[in-house]
Amino acid sequence: MPETADLILTGGDVLTVDAAFSVARAVAVRNGRILAVGDDAEITALAGPGTQVIDLAGRTVLPGINDSHLHAAAWALTRPPFALDLGHPAVESIADIAAAVREAAAGLPEGQWITGLGWDVGYLAECLADQGRRPHRDDLDAAAPDHPVCLTDFSGHMVWVNSRALELAGIAPGTAAPDGGVIETDGAGRPTGILKETAQSLVQALIPPATVAQRKHAIRSAVTALHALGITSYTEPGLGPGGAEILGGGLHTATLDAYVELARAGELGSRVRVLLLPAPMGGSAADVTAGLKGLAVPDDVDARRLAVIGVKMFADGVPPNETAWMYDPYPGGGHGGLCVHGADLGLQQAELTEMIRVAHTAGYQAGVHVTGDRAIDAVVDAFAAVQRAHPRPDARHYVIHGDFASGPSLAKLAAHGYGINMNPAIKWTIADLMDEMVGDERSAYQWPVRSAVEAGIAVCVGSDAPITAPDWRRGVAAMLLRESKATGRVSGPEQRVSLETALRAYTANPARQDFAEDWKGTIEPGKVADLCVLGGDLRATDPHDIPDLPVDLTVLDGRIVFARDGGAPSPDGHGTGIADV
Repeated sequence: MPETADLILTGGDVLTVDAAFSVARAVAVRNGRILAVGDDAEITALAGPGTQVIDLAGRTVLPGINDSHLHAAAWALTRPPFALDLGHPAVESIADIAAAVREAAAGLPEGQWITGLGWDVGYLAECLADQGRRPHRDDLDAAAPDHPVCLTDFSGHMVWVNSRALELAGIAPGTAAPDGGVIETDGAGRPTGILKETAQSLVQALIPPATVAQRKHAIRSAVTALHALGITSYTEPGLGPGGAEILGGGLHTATLDAYVELARAGELGSRVRVLLLPAPMGGSAADVTAGLKGLAVPDDVDARRLAVIGVKMFADGVPPNETAWMYDPYPGGGHGGLCVHGADLGLQQAELTEMIRVAHTAGYQAGVHVTGDRAIDAVVDAFAAVQRAHPRPDARHYVIHGDFASGPSLAKLAAHGYGINMNPAIKWTIADLMDEMVGDERSAYQWPVRSAVEAGIAVCVGSDAPITAPDWRRGVAAMLLRESKATGRVSGPEQRVSLETALRAYTANPARQDFAEDWKGTIEPGKVADLCVLGGDLRATDPHDIPDLPVDLTVLDGRIVFARDGGAPSPDGHGTGIADV
């Protein structure tokens, strides 16, 4: 006698994302796993007296979305109620930011820190106007003279602080920035309040860190928000001592401790893969070695909910800042494109290779943050050199971001079975700014998803939240369109990909990156029942409208964890069809 299902979804467009990208009409779930996939008649035959049956009425079913590069805890900690939301369109000008800071100061005791995240000069009216200007400490001084203020930009690689924060940090005219950092000054040598890269730590080290309890609260709130987006799995790309001063300390070891406590208590409502972060930006191989000691997840934690699989390292910075390691400088000279030559090049290559060797020989997957074309080549060469010296099957190392990955580097990654994890939603957000900073031709190639796929790489895509919102629908649309969020202008149409390719980058391919393709990432019998139901026909939707296609239902382990409409189906068939969730 055939098994009966606990849950059946029928009458829809079930995109299995299997090897053939098969499309079915219905799916049955039992005991947290996919029982069967097929047409309506064969699946409804598996219904029993206790089966919950949902009529999809033509809606789309996908595997649960896997955001393969998402700083979930930091994303939550840099949003209200923990910090000010300063992203576009929440703010559109320096004046808006000043007003938000002024309002926050009015409700806080004197001396308490005000933090926020998300501001972007590419969307601030004063910066875009003729004779535009940059954010300045004076703007924040007028709004909060008695509170130290530290506002992180959308990229996480620059902060804007007020005079009180500079004073507390001991930053004055003539103060030297730490290696790899920049203290921006005006023509008179006075600090403007803009601190870049490692210089951020001078202020961020003074901000009281979140407690483990606060981090647990942030993780719970993040998971709830991710469920509403159909996301059932994600990678926390870097937790450890190297994250103490990144994104407000959201990447610190205490966040890993919070995840462990939640998982042990059965309260972690997502599948989380972690890259350890033993060393900070600009760290060395010695830092990686020291930082890895004692950094792990205990054996008594369910590995299908929380597992450490790799080590995060940094090879360079982020365009358009000066620290991207490039073959040629950006147009305009001083504002971007660090070119490294001669002896310095050899020293950096050797240190980078040793950092990767430490992770590789310890049995970890290496995930290396790298953006510039020269740096990407260096990382790929280091992967290959370490593998030759210390053969290890199926290490699955990968390049994180890979903004300007060259054709030869993509071919090398593919030849070794290594990966690349890209961020097309960032491209959508800053395409116009990148055209200005790196030039039209280079910008058109940025995040070459199609070239990577054609090279034979199982490309993964992540939001890099809080850098962009963790909305995979935006990422899919960005891959299909290659258009600017601000102007709609196309940048690099030759890098557009198909819907199938885009969906694989959020489902099956991240499962492979997670070493979990045998049990998640596609809708196939025996795999975990993690599902995302969209409120419409995805394949028939104009790519421009995909970001507005609602997520109606999210299923994790066969259990409904989010329902947009908890009532009975509406006449047009777009209700969930469940009475009580």
